[in-house]
Amino acid sequence: MSWTLLDPSRPEFPDPDTAAKEPNGLLALGGELSTALLLDAYKKGIFPWYDRQSPVMWWSPDPREVVLPGMQHWSKSMRKMARDTELKISTDKAFDSVIRACARQEDSNHWITDDMIAAYTELHNLGVAHSIEVWQKNQLVGGLYGIAIGAVFCGESMFHRVNNASKLAYLCMADRLFEQGFGLIDCQFETPHLRSLGSCAIPRNQYLQKIRDSSHCEIEWPHTFAPDLR
Repeated sequence: MSWTLLDPSRPEFPDPDTAAKEPNGLLALGGELSTALLLDAYKKGIFPWYDRQSPVMWWSPDPREVVLPGMQHWSKSMRKMARDTELKISTDKAFDSVIRACARQEDSNHWITDDMIAAYTELHNLGVAHSIEVWQKNQLVGGLYGIAIGAVFCGESMFHRVNNASKLAYLCMADRLFEQGFGLIDCQFETPHLRSLGSCAIPRNQYLQKIRDSSHCEIEWPHTFAPDLR
């Protein structure tokens, strides 16, 4: 099993089961970040991740890190923060600012390039990519963005300028999406941070089946993400 070089004139993804075991999930190289190719990728459980010195690299890891309904974890400290904070949460009010803040938070060589910003902004304009923003008065202090495919939300990146602002955005989003009927939040790879918020690993074939099952669902993106700690 190894990665595939995409034909630039007719890019077509191979079966995710052919992805490399090391590095875990590397499936293909090449292609452009066109709207059509990105949508095709996400519908097949594939996402781009690469640095400024590399061609576009497409991944489908096994296992896949996800959050399932009811598994999102509100710690006591986060519950207290949500009850006491003056921070406000919105959605799709400042997508460009959120993705650029995420890019600045990452290593300057890695992975949210100008091409990615342009591509995901176009997906946002089409109503596919979404942002969650956290505000302190009129200042953007945290947030995240990702892609909604049917009943699956594929989280891409988050940032914070105030402690725990991105955690608040994520947990409020998870509660609201699952309440709305979403069946899964995709986190891609395991990290200790994500595990602390309730993520777990599932086999790639199970993840791909959930993508297929939900791809035709039409769930309206929620308009509010205020915490509900009843």
